[in-house]
Amino acid sequence: MDKGKSLGAPPFEGRHALIFGGAEGIGRAAAQEFARRGARVAIADINLAAAIEAAQAIGAAGGMAIAISCDVTDEAAVADAASRTEADLGAIDIVMNNVGAIVNGFPEDIPTSEWRRIMDLDFFSMVHSNQAIVPKMIARGRGHIINTGSFAGLYPYAANRIPYVAAKAAVIAMSETLALRLRPHGVRVSCFCPGPVATGIARTMTTWSQSVPFWGPGSEYKVISPQAAATILADGMSAGRVIIPTDDKVWETVRRHAADPDAFIAGKIDQFAAGDLAQPSS
Repeated sequence: MDKGKSLGAPPFEGRHALIFGGAEGIGRAAAQEFARRGARVAIADINLAAAIEAAQAIGAAGGMAIAISCDVTDEAAVADAASRTEADLGAIDIVMNNVGAIVNGFPEDIPTSEWRRIMDLDFFSMVHSNQAIVPKMIARGRGHIINTGSFAGLYPYAANRIPYVAAKAAVIAMSETLALRLRPHGVRVSCFCPGPVATGIARTMTTWSQSVPFWGPGSEYKVISPQAAATILADGMSAGRVIIPTDDKVWETVRRHAADPDAFIAGKIDQFAAGDLAQPSS
């Protein structure tokens, strides 16, 4: 039987999940939600203290979680985190690649080193994870990979953070094409694409241009909590979705862009020039 056609909804109960970047924000909320649905969770993060606190909170709520220190820009460290998860929990059924960073500024002001840093964190961290985990999932004939993308990779608006846009667009393209490769082998791939979510990512954002506006995805969107985003993610995984946005209204915007990219970009230029920063509502 074609495994690509026989895949069912991935249960969380009794599964083992490894979440890179799981100590804060969406990653932490996802760890809590997966645990609430019955998964045993490994939280891998460069901030070990925060990862330990997140794991303890899951334990206090009746779940099971462990904390692992990991720098996802180091391929060996990612492989070690996967090995430690397997040793402590068992075979990895779910891996979420959620580490991300953002940079603020115009491309002419951002040094090449910053472009590389963002790509290392937002894209190559997932390549490292794939290298360590995908072969074992293929061998077992099951598993679920979640890569965190963004609305910013689905259509153009974030001209003040283009390195982030480029990385997230690459994540989306990789995830969709990875699904073509892995689904026939029984392994699901989902790309989680958050819109506006109230996380702390802006605290670590470096700014390279003066008086740079922060252009948003559109006033039709609302800022949601990480907990709400995690529920949408888990429901989308259970439904077997490849692209999981936090607001399905995004597809209306994606269709408008796809129908006439030139007109869409011209419209965005006029919108921003008029002072409308397309900020979401709170």
